[in-house]
Amino acid sequence: MRPAPTTSGNLTPRERSAAGFPFTAVVGMQDLQLALILAAISPAIGGVLIRGEKGTAKSTAVRALTEILPPVEVVPGCRFSCDPDHPDPTCPDGPHQTAAEALTRPARLVELPVGATEDRVLGSLHLERALAEGITAYEPGLLAASHRGLLYVDEVNLLHDHLVDVLLDAAAMGRATVERDGVSVTHPARFVLVGTMNPEEGELRPQLLDRFGLTVDVVASRDPAVRVEVMRARLAYEADPAGFTAKYDGAQRELAERIVKARDLLSEVILTDSALRQIAEICASFDVDGMRADLVTARTAVAHAAWSGRTVVEVDDVRAAAKLALPHRKRRNPFDAPGLDDDQLEEAINNSTPPSDPDDDPDGPGGGGGADPSDPDSGNSSDAADRADSDPAEPDATDPTEAEAEAEADGPRPGLAPAGEVVGSSEPYKARLLSVQSAGAGVAGRRSRAITDVGRVVGDRQRIGRESGRPHLLATIRSAAPHQHARGRTGPGLAVRPADVRLAVREGREGNLVLFCVDASGSMGTKKRMGEVKTAIVSLLLDAYQRRDTVGLVTFAGAAATVALPPTGSVETAVRRLESLPTGGRTPLAEGLLQTAEVLRIAAIRDPRRRPLLVLVTDGRATHGEKAFPRARQAAGWLAQQGIATVVVDCEPHRGVRLGLAAELAADLGAEYLDLGDVAAGNLVRTVTERRVA
Repeated sequence: MRPAPTTSGNLTPRERSAAGFPFTAVVGMQDLQLALILAAISPAIGGVLIRGEKGTAKSTAVRALTEILPPVEVVPGCRFSCDPDHPDPTCPDGPHQTAAEALTRPARLVELPVGATEDRVLGSLHLERALAEGITAYEPGLLAASHRGLLYVDEVNLLHDHLVDVLLDAAAMGRATVERDGVSVTHPARFVLVGTMNPEEGELRPQLLDRFGLTVDVVASRDPAVRVEVMRARLAYEADPAGFTAKYDGAQRELAERIVKARDLLSEVILTDSALRQIAEICASFDVDGMRADLVTARTAVAHAAWSGRTVVEVDDVRAAAKLALPHRKRRNPFDAPGLDDDQLEEAINNSTPPSDPDDDPDGPGGGGGADPSDPDSGNSSDAADRADSDPAEPDATDPTEAEAEAEADGPRPGLAPAGEVVGSSEPYKARLLSVQSAGAGVAGRRSRAITDVGRVVGDRQRIGRESGRPHLLATIRSAAPHQHARGRTGPGLAVRPADVRLAVREGREGNLVLFCVDASGSMGTKKRMGEVKTAIVSLLLDAYQRRDTVGLVTFAGAAATVALPPTGSVETAVRRLESLPTGGRTPLAEGLLQTAEVLRIAAIRDPRRRPLLVLVTDGRATHGEKAFPRARQAAGWLAQQGIATVVVDCEPHRGVRLGLAAELAADLGAEYLDLGDVAAGNLVRTVTERRVA
């Protein structure tokens, strides 16, 4: 057995400098570099997700990786990068001869734009040639270009759902398939998936999150000395790029050679049964879903051992692997913060069975890096929204009357939430679907009806120029058929011109901007009532997370309205802002509606395709300023003229005299009207008259 060198899995100072920027500039950068290198050594790990605030060199680190990856041997002329020693028998450019002449090229980094079309990602079929000549002419997409290389998605959390589905299929099967009107093409698509994201803009779908083998969080250093070092390095590079790069050529070559050696050593690394048991015990202690965490941790431990120059997996390898493979898999619901506590990890390692030497292992070796178990294909993500619907809260015993509302500014009443007090929410429930009633043409999502790129076919339209999109086969044939005689067709097939091609019009679902306008004044009543209000809003935010909406939060209390959260994809941030929202004071309802109108105006300029859905949470009272309620109704009428789809959630307590002001406000807004208890899915929506009688 080859003796284990003393080299650790961490990068040496010389290797750290090969990245071209100060190593200590970003907290977590050492973990990031190690994760990228391990994924390059063993692509079976499944890629890397990099989370961090803007300006933390996430993209720089990913692009620098290609400079140290070993070159790839491909079949000359093959657009799918087939391996000359093991060519794919179903390659569209094949068949290739085994052991054919090889062409060596650098490792390829393919970037997938967030706004890419499905045809650009999967590839497209030439419909005209298919109809006229019976030839399947396939134009490869980005998945074909990334085969045996890196597929990089910047801002991966903003990727459209239909592209996420394409990536999930390719990552699970190792192949990409294009199906167009009965014509099918398949090709290999095995790549290292690397994604970067800013958590402030929203989280990933659980299914895609679980597909990333490793995850790393990076944060910029707050040390002024370190930040000065970053600026000096960047300015030095801008002054002399060639000279700056030449300083690190030696270190970069050493790093590339070490990766090649680790790849060669990978198949010799032994993963003992005791190491497998330790990995299983650690994953079980963190209560992760499914078995993918165990498999990824095992593969990463093997790669780390090879990177360290060892042929037997040790506890240090398991520790490094668990630190990278488990943080994003221990989340129990979408609003849990990702991360792994080091003390908890050490406790799990200490309580587990330590790896033993294979010579002392009575059960024998458990397999090496070249014999990884197959990755299960079934999804293992739990959905927090599938919990049982909670029962509507019981009515409050306190009835805030109009006199109490007028006296809000004089101090808290018994049983009312005192000004400035923060009331938390309870366990969220599955919320009723709220949507914009008319069909739009916004970005693909899961809320309102819309004409989108995916969905059921409802018609066809003329193609504009060389516009890409899914053709409508029958409509194209109908368009070309009347011209066959004039075009001189005599043989089989159709004489099809580009102007004949018709594109399918599809109806699916779009994502919306769900803007919450929340009454945070003292008129909201008791602590219990405000807790119920926050629980309902959190439930609606959870629904927005699952439907891929953007959200915003406007609150009003005292004498003014506040934009607590501008429109963003980060539902988690909205939940945190809501939970810390204090209550108390008068009710400036008109100011809240006017501030909401301004937020919607700016949002329409920035993202005109995303239609808004306003959710106004109030009891309808207005107690700030002269003629407060008439001013509020006037603002509501102006909003209604803008055609803003609105839902009014009435928070007025059920006991005692009900004023019904929220219902009047809903009528002015032309809005859907819900009682607070009707927010939960499955609860019957009563009419306004039925509520007043109750």
